[in-house]
Amino acid sequence: MTGLDAARLAAVISPLRRALLAATRAEAGLPELSEAQIDVLRTLPTGASRGPAEIAAELRLSRPTVSNLLSSMEADGLIERGPDPSDGRRVVVRASDRALDLFDRFDAVNSALVARVGRELDDADRAALDAALPALERLCAALTGPDATTSSNRQDTP
Repeated sequence: MTGLDAARLAAVISPLRRALLAATRAEAGLPELSEAQIDVLRTLPTGASRGPAEIAAELRLSRPTVSNLLSSMEADGLIERGPDPSDGRRVVVRASDRALDLFDRFDAVNSALVARVGRELDDADRAALDAALPALERLCAALTGPDATTSSNRQDTP
């Protein structure tokens, strides 16, 4: 059994995420949605509203970071803030129709792009990536689950 080359894995994940985001934005003709904005929109599916603290907890980001992110997203017309219908003292956030449209386009083009580029790989590489998916999902869950490092100990840079 071989050991995991953790440094190599960590070194490829970030550039892969950035490359996929840039290629998807270019292919779909999308505006400059940041990875953090996409992550926020992923927490706000159609019809959902959540408090900023809930979003911060799910994304494992500090509340001030999410507050700043939400402010810029609100200025760009991507989210709407309003009182919680069940507790007027609480603020909830909803994705705007424009943001939901952008996110749906992003997700569709992102998946199609990965599928198309994946077809350009040889069979062995496609099989290796497919076999790695469960382990990568478990790695993600371990890093984001309830026993993971708390957001106060985590850097807020995506």
